[in-house]
Amino acid sequence: MTDPATAPEPPASQRIDTSVPHSARIWNYWLGGWDNYRVDVEAGDAYTAVFPGIVTIARSSRAFLRRNIQYLVSEVGIRQFLDVGTGLPTAQNTHEVAQGIAPETRIVYVDNDPMVLAHARALLHSSDEGATAYIDANVTDPDRILAAAAETLDFSRPTALILSNILGHVADQDQARSIVTRLMAALPSGSHLSINDGSLGIDPVFEQAQDAYNSSGAVPYNLRTVDEITSFFDGLELIEPGVVPVTQWRPEPGSPTAEVVAEHGGLARKP
Repeated sequence: MTDPATAPEPPASQRIDTSVPHSARIWNYWLGGWDNYRVDVEAGDAYTAVFPGIVTIARSSRAFLRRNIQYLVSEVGIRQFLDVGTGLPTAQNTHEVAQGIAPETRIVYVDNDPMVLAHARALLHSSDEGATAYIDANVTDPDRILAAAAETLDFSRPTALILSNILGHVADQDQARSIVTRLMAALPSGSHLSINDGSLGIDPVFEQAQDAYNSSGAVPYNLRTVDEITSFFDGLELIEPGVVPVTQWRPEPGSPTAEVVAEHGGLARKP
């Protein structure tokens, strides 16, 4: 097992602010986690009062990511993951799913949330054969992410880049695309890109709830059209069934007919 580094005390400017709701903590609440505060619960409940379906979206998003990882490890043979915007640890984190299939898998988590930093010890708990690491960095700084991740990952080998519900925090579409392009440019042929984000133009009640959330004082999360989400995969080979509602991406055999949700995702291979 990798020696879990002691998570450093965040500087004063990065201390956890419990006076305003935080998206990662609200998401954790919707997933059934306990790493949240009263302000997050209140914001989460206010959101679900308008749009109860957000809990389904949150949990379906997590299940989509799990199926992506299982496919990448079992069917493609990927043994390296760069998970940017990982959020708070819950059940079935990336390293747990991947190392549960292939213990030698190496994972680097990236986030700049001081609460995630405080949980870095849990994220760094790896199998004996593999490795995990945590980078304190912002998604808008891909050069820093790549330089730090290279200490754990071998970028001459195929790597899976995960951007799960993080690009919505980058308001400008061109900037978001530039981030994806820069990160994927550093990865070799055979690498994969997994993205899922809230989608615009699918459910007006969801959009109403998201507008209210964005005006609450929390860090805004911007929904994008399906075409905009799909554009992040330009130049890559989309894996069937392409960019679809996360509930409809390779559902488990025998599962009920998947409903359409306003959260789209896909997985693609770099030629």
